[in-house]
Amino acid sequence: MFERSQLELGAPLAAGELCVVTGGRGLIVFAHADGDLRTSARSVELAQRLQRREFSTLLFDLLTPDEAHDAPAMQDANLLAARLEQALQALPPALQQAPVGLFGADAGSAAALLVAARQPQRIGAVVSRGGRPELAESVWGDVRAPTLLLVGAADPAALEPNRRAFARLRCEKRIDVVPRASHLFLEAGTLDVVSQHAGDWFAAHLVPPAAR
Repeated sequence: MFERSQLELGAPLAAGELCVVTGGRGLIVFAHADGDLRTSARSVELAQRLQRREFSTLLFDLLTPDEAHDAPAMQDANLLAARLEQALQALPPALQQAPVGLFGADAGSAAALLVAARQPQRIGAVVSRGGRPELAESVWGDVRAPTLLLVGAADPAALEPNRRAFARLRCEKRIDVVPRASHLFLEAGTLDVVSQHAGDWFAAHLVPPAAR
């Protein structure tokens, strides 16, 4: 059973789209900084696929509409991490003890790594899609949550920093280079690969905080 609602996250964040799966495996919080996460067809599709795998999901925008057109804000990993932590604090009591996974893209992936390093008991797993892990390089060695890096084979700008991050992460980790995929994973079939690999990773690693 799915229960969908608007979750107020506090200024300056707009309300998020929360879907709670009754008896689910945990909560996946999307961390994207492109300004249109809640209306992005690909993000909504990814969330729905995770819901069908018994994960609750939270979709929200890390940036305000004005900030989403400001290049420095879009790459400010500390700002994005603070917004992500704000969203986690706003979760309803029923989800405060749920296993939490972070699903980041672009600079949102750096924010996910920062939050995972700061809250090792709260964050159970991280998945990065086309991420900018170099924006969180200072905490690579501090991340304890199992981390999956998904990067497109046709995204040369992201391949090197993701490989560098993978080499220096000291948690359980994996890097998957997705054939034919470019930075936004728009190519036919690439969304299927992302949803399958991300779902498998979260299914394998999300456990209640007390069990970690």
